[in-house]
Amino acid sequence: MEPKLASEWKLSLGNVIDSKVNELIYLGYDEANATNVWQCLVKKVWKKDKQLPLHQVVEDILHLKPHLFMSYMTQMAYQTDDLSGAIEGVLGS
Repeated sequence: MEPKLASEWKLSLGNVIDSKVNELIYLGYDEANATNVWQCLVKKVWKKDKQLPLHQVVEDILHLKPHLFMSYMTQMAYQTDDLSGAIEGVLGS
C-alpha cells in the first residue's frame, strides 16, 4: 500500500486503536480512549502528521508504551490546569 498521512489511516484503523485502548484500560489507565490514544501518537510518536505506510502506523499503535501514554496524559492535564489558572487570572475569579 502507498504511504498516506497518518490522519488518513485513522478511519480504517478503528479496531487497532480500540485494541490499544482496551489494553490500556486493562492495565488501569481508565482515561484511555480512542481520541487520547490517537493524539498521543500524533504528538509523541509521529511528532506531526506525516506520510507513513499502513504497517508502520499499525505497529506504532500496537507498540505504544503505557508509560508514554501516561506521560502524555499528565502533560495534557498540566496544560489544562495552566490554562484554567490563566483564564481565572484574567477574569479575576
